Amino acid sequence: MNVTQDLSFISLVLNASILVQLVMVLLLCVSLMSWTYIFRKMFAIRDAHIQTAAFESAFWSGGNLKSMFERASGNNRTGALERIFHAGMSEYMKGKNTASGTDVVVLLDGARRAMRAAYQREMDNLEAHLAFLASVGSVSPYVGLFGTVWGIMNAFRGLANVQQATLASVAPGIAEALIATAIGLFAAIPAVVAYNRYSHEVDRLAIRFESFIEEFSNILQRQSK
Repeated sequence: MNVTQDLSFISLVLNASILVQLVMVLLLCVSLMSWTYIFRKMFAIRDAHIQTAAFESAFWSGGNLKSMFERASGNNRTGALERIFHAGMSEYMKGKNTASGTDVVVLLDGARRAMRAAYQREMDNLEAHLAFLASVGSVSPYVGLFGTVWGIMNAFRGLANVQQATLASVAPGIAEALIATAIGLFAAIPAVVAYNRYSHEVDRLAIRFESFIEEFSNILQRQSK
């Protein structure tokens, strides 16, 4: 039997035990889902940064708040920060128009609560699937290791029927078992890198959103006097 042919990648996968093959298929499916979420999250965070920068530029250029509110109300493609602004401004105008003489503190508190609620919704949307990437990064190597341990156990059990163990007889079984660990690392490494990167970007956006909420609350307070 040709040892080189036996150690080819396809041959090793096809000759692996059923359990090891199931582990490989599971890891490949998880890796495919992970890459799907990686690219989706990359585009979502990139768009969030662009939309946030565009709204901040328009907001701090000294535009009229009511005009910006009306533009945000009629725009279906608003960014996260613009939706936070719209929620706060909407609650502020609603409280100001429906209850004349309302305490300024109550009015501002309502606007702040509306912005905080919108902020939580936006953060929940930005953080979607990050937990999945973290789970893939932490669990996949162990799943692959399980497949490797099982494959090596089968390889050594097979040696019980061999009178003289040689490297040629041991190598295929160990090699096919190690493929499971390799696939586990292939799934885990991109997920860990993406999770760390995207968590940092989401934290940066969260800081910008929270800073805007505080600054916009101060603007509303000055206008209420």
